[in-house]
Amino acid sequence: MKARLKSYLKQKITYYYETKVGRYFFKQKGHCPCCDQPATFVARDPWLRDHFKCNRCKSIPRERALMHIIETEYPQWRSLHIHESSPSKNRGHSVRLRKEAENYVESQYFPGHQNGDVVNGVPHIDLEDQTFADSQFDLVVTSDVMEHIYAPDKAFKEIHRTLKPGGAHIFSVPIINKHKPTERWANKGPNGEPIFLKEPEWHGNPVDEKGSPVTMHWGYDIKEFIEQHTGAGVRIEYLDRLELGIRAEYIEIVIAKKLT
Repeated sequence: MKARLKSYLKQKITYYYETKVGRYFFKQKGHCPCCDQPATFVARDPWLRDHFKCNRCKSIPRERALMHIIETEYPQWRSLHIHESSPSKNRGHSVRLRKEAENYVESQYFPGHQNGDVVNGVPHIDLEDQTFADSQFDLVVTSDVMEHIYAPDKAFKEIHRTLKPGGAHIFSVPIINKHKPTERWANKGPNGEPIFLKEPEWHGNPVDEKGSPVTMHWGYDIKEFIEQHTGAGVRIEYLDRLELGIRAEYIEIVIAKKLT
């Protein structure tokens, strides 16, 4: 009886996933850098970038890659001064940084607010024109933010200005164009609205239900762009570490270090 019941349940579960969820299923056991726990990473969609999730903290590959790079490059990160722009509220590396870093500061971009305004306890900071002091932070962290900036030259300069010598801007950004030159995707209109130069493209935004317009399709030449405008030492890391749940599309991590 138990064997027949087990077989029946297996058939029902298989039927459900093949008809309701889809035939794609990928599972890997390992250790999650975001929740720092043994975990199982599961995807039921072939687009791993958004669907290969930790069963414990629901982090996704680029968040785990970002946290792993932070731990590798700056193992003393818990005692460092860290600024994270536009962090996730309840998922990924942001949760761990917020919880464990002694000197963690977060900011968001709230449309319609003035630089320095505090909204629900979080400061509104425009990355292109920041109110932070020179050499204030050891680390600046952004996750899929730099493709939404209208003047990335200004933003990278400002981030670099706020870093201490030896500090770094560590960030994920979808490098859509790979070896092709970077393309501008949208300009800023007179009232702050996006004027798209290509097919309109929007990504999710944790504080704005309208989402964030995509302004740049970056290529690997982002390295030279940052170096030209900041003088930072820049490298791009691509990780494929299944045991850490790191495998997906467009999960390169950029490390831009302030040399002096």
